[in-house]
Amino acid sequence: MRYYVIVNPLSGRGLGEKSIPAIESTLKQAGLDFTLVRTERMWHAAELAERAARDGYDVVVCGSGDGTINEALNGLMKARKDGITNVAFGVLSIGTGNDFSGGMGIPTDLENSLKALLADKRKKIDLGFVKGGDFPAGRYFGNGIGIGFDAAVGTAAAKVTWTRGLPAYLIGVIATVFLYYTPPKVSIMVEDEEIIQKSLMISIMNGKRMGGGFQMAPNSQPDDGFFDLCICETASKARIFGLIPYFLKGTQEGQPEIKMRKAKKVTVTVLEGDFPAHADGEMLCYNGTGLTIELLPAELEIISG
Repeated sequence: MRYYVIVNPLSGRGLGEKSIPAIESTLKQAGLDFTLVRTERMWHAAELAERAARDGYDVVVCGSGDGTINEALNGLMKARKDGITNVAFGVLSIGTGNDFSGGMGIPTDLENSLKALLADKRKKIDLGFVKGGDFPAGRYFGNGIGIGFDAAVGTAAAKVTWTRGLPAYLIGVIATVFLYYTPPKVSIMVEDEEIIQKSLMISIMNGKRMGGGFQMAPNSQPDDGFFDLCICETASKARIFGLIPYFLKGTQEGQPEIKMRKAKKVTVTVLEGDFPAHADGEMLCYNGTGLTIELLPAELEIISG
């Protein structure tokens, strides 16, 4: 088998570049036939992954955080649309949040994700496809969509340069609580149910977590043919801080502001205001007014833990 390894040297506040010697050494010792390349710009991972699929590589591996993983997924899906469907996807966890890995059963550290790659245990997972915002033609995602508060938190956390992972996102939460605009009034169509409310946050999950450890959908399974939704009504600043421990433990279901649902298709339409939104941590829009999200069952084979 031929492996194509894409590494973002900037992932994890520079951990990507520092990890390359260990990656190369481990793969050489294991006798793998591999090519390793570094990303150089935004969307480069998508171009590299698509080219690798078209060039006949058997496995595309992404050594990075969630954003570069999302790009690589989009590149693979572009090749799949042309019938190139025999490429598996692997991840080496060297990002800030590693939420894709955490939701897909891939170890969230480099050493153990390398072991998982070599063990070559495979499974097929669902993917999502979102249209709207700055991507009217659509964008694929693996872990989840965040609309509202958590998208704003991700933007704030990206400005924190002296730490990574959950601590950076907690700092982002604090900053966002005091800066976040009034949550919009939205219509959320979940299959045949319409929910109209002022929503602080809407998470549409294929994985389990966002922000390096916030358990948005602790019972989600990436291969069950459904999204798991966590819909949070607007709340006071004090109440937002009060809800944080529930999200860290994944016990928010049952709180009065929270609705949990399952769906294969979700449409969110603004009635008043606008919202920021992200897909796998990559911004879809800053002032969005509507998104349509659909699930693609058993769409991609991955190497899991």
